[in-house]
Amino acid sequence: MKADWYALNGKMPRLYVAAALSVGARVELLEGPARHVTRVLRMGEGAPLVLFDGQGQEAGVRLVEAGRKRSVVLVERVWSGEGESPLSVHLGQAISKGDRMDYAIQKAVELGVAAITPLYTERGDVRLKDEREAKKHAHWQAVAESACEQSGRATVPVVHPPMALDAWLATRDEPLKLMLHLATGNRFDLAERPASAALLIGPEGGLTEQDIAAAESHGFTPLTLGPRTLRTETAPVVALTLLQHHFGDL
Repeated sequence: MKADWYALNGKMPRLYVAAALSVGARVELLEGPARHVTRVLRMGEGAPLVLFDGQGQEAGVRLVEAGRKRSVVLVERVWSGEGESPLSVHLGQAISKGDRMDYAIQKAVELGVAAITPLYTERGDVRLKDEREAKKHAHWQAVAESACEQSGRATVPVVHPPMALDAWLATRDEPLKLMLHLATGNRFDLAERPASAALLIGPEGGLTEQDIAAAESHGFTPLTLGPRTLRTETAPVVALTLLQHHFGDL
């Protein structure tokens, strides 16, 4: 169905909607996506789109209402999405300032990560509280959704609320658990193919000895990615690429 829809309609916008997708259903677009479709792309009634529900389903739809205050699509076809890696990676990413965290989340989603938890670490210099933390969390989830729109994924990875490193370590039960640590001699030469993995990336100043000891006590293996020091937003890109190459679909 997917191939037929694209063959019939060519290249078209692809949008995330948190709604059930079934043939014959009418779905009202939220204000942001609706404005993008009708005002930026200037699409009118009858125009084709692709929607995905974030849970693995995609749909070919057509605009049946394209007004300033209300835009509605009619679902014509539904199919299972593609683009999910056979390797389920949960990324624990130390929170960084500014756009760096957005970049790390965006690229991790593009590289097939299954879940992300922003972490408070000993050397991390970002501390969020209450409303500010809630706003950042919502923003990071939106970054993941946008990355799925761009990369063709139909399943949106969950960005969990920020938590302390110790608390995150205690919840990990993946068969493969890795943390990046420049000072170790352990290189990426693992032979076994796991179904899931946990990956810990430290802050700009690196993980402290206390962080490292805590991670090791929970079964994490220190790993180096070579002699050069990578920025905190670059490290997950390299590490996830290697994981997906060895155990996933790259």
